[in-house]
Amino acid sequence: MSEEFRVAGQSIPTITTFYGAFLIIWGIAVSLLSESNSVTSYFPSMLGVPLLISGILANKIPEKRKLWMHIAATFGLICALGGTRFFMVMGDGIDYASGSMLMLFLTGAGFTFICIKSFIHARKMREANQTV
Repeated sequence: MSEEFRVAGQSIPTITTFYGAFLIIWGIAVSLLSESNSVTSYFPSMLGVPLLISGILANKIPEKRKLWMHIAATFGLICALGGTRFFMVMGDGIDYASGSMLMLFLTGAGFTFICIKSFIHARKMREANQTV
């Protein structure tokens, strides 16, 4: 078992950084494309900022990686939970807002899933190192 959990060759802090940047860009792009004056159209961007910061700090301060990754996983879960609103509005058709909700649900759930897999891997590695 390798020491660090990776997905597609990338570390979880790196994935977190890219996911946060993606959410920031998505929120800004959708707000501009839809010509929305609502602050809620920037919701993905607002969730992306702490994810981006958590990913960067997890890479820059390795001794606090566990803390920053738990914060990132929490925001990933918030993304997934926020995206569940899609199921309440999907009968109205897909528009910019509902598309953003669906994106948050799918990417947030996927990100949370890989965070949990990473935490399980870290626990197994820690236990394996303690028995040696």
